[in-house]
Amino acid sequence: MAETIIYAARKIITMAPSRPEVSHVAVRDGRILGIGTLEELASWGDYRLDDRFAGKVLMPGFVEGHAHTMEGTLWRNVYVGWFDRMDPDGRVWSGLKSIDAVVDRLREAEAQMTDPEAPLAAWALDPIYMENRRVTRQELDQVSTTRPIGILHASGHIMNVNTRALELAGLMKPGVNHPGIPLGEDGVPLGPLYGPDAMTPVGPHVGFDRALTDCDERGLRDYGKLCVRAGVTTCTDLAARLTDDSVDMMLRVTAEDDYPACIVPLRVFFGMSAEEIVDYCVSLKPRSTERLRLGRIKAVADGSIQGFSARLRWPGYYNGAPNGLWYTAPEQMSELYHRALAAGVQVHTHTNGDQATQMALDMLEPALKAHPSPDHRFTLQHCQMADAAQFRKMRSLGMNVNLFANHHFYWGDEHYRLTVGPERACRMNACRTALDTGVPMAIHSDAPVTPLGPLFTAWAAVNRITASGRVQGEEERISVSEALYAITLGAAYTLHMDGEVGSIEVGKRADFAVLDSDPTQTDPMALKDIGVWGTVQGGRVFPASAL
Repeated sequence: MAETIIYAARKIITMAPSRPEVSHVAVRDGRILGIGTLEELASWGDYRLDDRFAGKVLMPGFVEGHAHTMEGTLWRNVYVGWFDRMDPDGRVWSGLKSIDAVVDRLREAEAQMTDPEAPLAAWALDPIYMENRRVTRQELDQVSTTRPIGILHASGHIMNVNTRALELAGLMKPGVNHPGIPLGEDGVPLGPLYGPDAMTPVGPHVGFDRALTDCDERGLRDYGKLCVRAGVTTCTDLAARLTDDSVDMMLRVTAEDDYPACIVPLRVFFGMSAEEIVDYCVSLKPRSTERLRLGRIKAVADGSIQGFSARLRWPGYYNGAPNGLWYTAPEQMSELYHRALAAGVQVHTHTNGDQATQMALDMLEPALKAHPSPDHRFTLQHCQMADAAQFRKMRSLGMNVNLFANHHFYWGDEHYRLTVGPERACRMNACRTALDTGVPMAIHSDAPVTPLGPLFTAWAAVNRITASGRVQGEEERISVSEALYAITLGAAYTLHMDGEVGSIEVGKRADFAVLDSDPTQTDPMALKDIGVWGTVQGGRVFPASAL
């Protein structure tokens, strides 16, 4: 018989309704054998007592319901974001506060490159903080006119490139007619590229030679380090290309004895017809393992609000910007929903603007009438602008929502003054309304758009503090207990995994976040500052200090 290990802790927050707090948890074969007192658990027979967590607090391993493993790969490029940020090895990179500073960091990186033709790739640019000014190809030409340069925006929906990159992609010419490729006064592309249609042809020339949302083998391992530092034991990869080669790679890496997380990749609805992607995901399901769960689809309805590519209903953008882009046409979304429901394949749909949310609701309702599915758990991701009526419709359709709580901090001030205006900014990511309406809810980071860190996400939903320190939308705040549920069982529910993870209960996977202090007894304003010692995943212990 496998060894039984009983872990003692200062406190174990189980998220289990029958015993919400205990002092000990027993683990056997990577699963939870029991919870309770040492005396109760000793009745299972021989055991080894492990008291390394005696001064720590255990919670269910955090479940990140919207992130991208591409962050592990992106850190091999140049970080040019506005906010300070920690890389997988624990180094903190300072944020850049001007376009000149971005150009300077790129120059420093370029000076260290030995191959004169190698591309220079960077990520996390956030020009909305820099007077919302477009970064042009001419500015990037200051770094190099011979080396292709590409910078992915923080939202992941926009890329800026230099002249050489446009030349290599065959776009440095007049007459380019694409809504995602703005032109300069000379009639040729200005440098910004909006949306996947515009970005993908240039990507291979600027260092994004894989699909923009994919990671590679080293990146997946590096992403695992970020999971341990954040207390995450189950994490989505919410827009993967999932080619046969990438699936083989992910199966191999996640099967390694020291890989610390369960990854749930969703095949993004680009480059395939609705019929093809549903059939492909059905074929992937049987290849799932304990640490790689396959067979779900991610659809993308629109772009980003701060990138002005999201689709908004009247009155549109507060600053008068034109409406955003449809990434998936309504008729395509309708066919996808019909086919996915018929085949029993779950779909998560990115909708940032309220017009995109309405489109998804309008397409799903007739699909559900044609293919009734009482437990489909189709989930709207981000869903930032949804109003109360839309939440009521979600409830009636049996939908889930995963709200982008981190946005309050990272872009709340800019939404208030520039993108959607005061009233709509105060009701963005309406966690209180979602819960009060009865819509199952998770909250997320969308890493690498914002850093992976469920305790920070919980803090954001509880406090709704912007970067300038204002409370924005206090009526939509939720309690600490509700936020902790959202980053554990709430997120697990959106993945049909609430029977396996999300709480510390008998039979579930032995996944724990090991914390330095108790989030239920901490000042809500200090939630984000709670230290994460590491994780236990499938009964295997991963201290962050050993990374």
